[in-house]
Amino acid sequence: DEGIRLHKPEEECCLGPACWLWDFLRRSGAAGFFLPLSGGADSSATATIVGAMCNMVTAAAQADPEGEVAKECRRVCRMDGDDAAAAPSSWVPSSPQDMASRVFHTAFMGTDNSSEATLSRAKRLGEAIGSYHLSIKIDLMVEAILKVFQLTTGKMPRFSSRGGTISEDLALQNIQARLRMVTAYLFAQLLPWVRGRSGFLLVLGSANVDEGLRGYMTKYDCSSADLNPIGAISKNDLKRMLLWAADEYDYDVLKDVASAPPTAELRPIEGDDADAEHTQTDEEDMGMTYEELGLYGRLRKISRCGPVSMYRKLCVTWSHLSPQEVAAKVKRFFYYYSINRHKMCTVTPAYHAEAYSPDDNRFDLRQFLYPTSWTRQFAVIDAMADAACVDNVDEAHKKLN
Repeated sequence: DEGIRLHKPEEECCLGPACWLWDFLRRSGAAGFFLPLSGGADSSATATIVGAMCNMVTAAAQADPEGEVAKECRRVCRMDGDDAAAAPSSWVPSSPQDMASRVFHTAFMGTDNSSEATLSRAKRLGEAIGSYHLSIKIDLMVEAILKVFQLTTGKMPRFSSRGGTISEDLALQNIQARLRMVTAYLFAQLLPWVRGRSGFLLVLGSANVDEGLRGYMTKYDCSSADLNPIGAISKNDLKRMLLWAADEYDYDVLKDVASAPPTAELRPIEGDDADAEHTQTDEEDMGMTYEELGLYGRLRKISRCGPVSMYRKLCVTWSHLSPQEVAAKVKRFFYYYSINRHKMCTVTPAYHAEAYSPDDNRFDLRQFLYPTSWTRQFAVIDAMADAACVDNVDEAHKKLN
């Protein structure tokens, strides 16, 4: 007798969303998926999940060419109607890559701020999975939008590294991100036509839990899509999944992806080495690490912590830090959490993989408008830190009064 096999967490993060995507794809009537593939961990994780879907569907179709999975595969791949031409009625994909080439479309949407390292990783991953891959330069679109702005206002924004303000810098970053979303939907509608096929493509998003929790994402950029298979999974869990999938599916490039520093690549590259990793990193931009964010998310959602209770718990967990340092980290997190919570109101539907999802529309019914100063809570935290004793609540309250 075979015993019950329990999947590893890394497997669940990959195989669960893969089944979800297949179910959605076959029921939607779409001709496949379109994914903006940046070569970073998040979009690579989404691509890997689609690759896992193709592996499972191909295996099931080959095992029973007349079964329901094979029939649905022929329909989704457009091998059972007018698009099928002379394909045999018992057609099944010859390999997962064969299926991916028919239903999975990826595109690296680069600008002058993109590095050769991410371009290479995106291309190699597309080849490993078997996707219909494109490399698109969107600089002309960015320049056109900025020209309209200049003609209207008489001003041209600059990056902060070139003398601009923070507002100018953010605007220049955000327009790149949002144009990628517009480009994704254009290609999703027209690529089947380009390839001589019928139908449309579902756009896949790649925003992880940590970005949603911290608000480190542009509203209506590539995080806005039809489906987001990684929307309830943290960055560190995704990296573990990538390393598992690298061995499971022989996607060796995923090891390079997992080891690369996360970067948005929205600011100009500093330095002369075009092949080097980008100097703009997510963790530096956010002012906190992904490991810290993962812990904040679990405490906020699973342990139901607010600012004060989170501070109390982290003073124990982070005993190597002073109470003042812990207080500064907790207050920084809740400040950014509160000012960016509104972004969760427009978040893309995601597979609910973990208990720490910040998605307010479906799995987290907390309000999205908070006082960003957290006056009472931050005052209590400061008093506790000054007292240098996390358990002495009475003394902290006396200092407040």
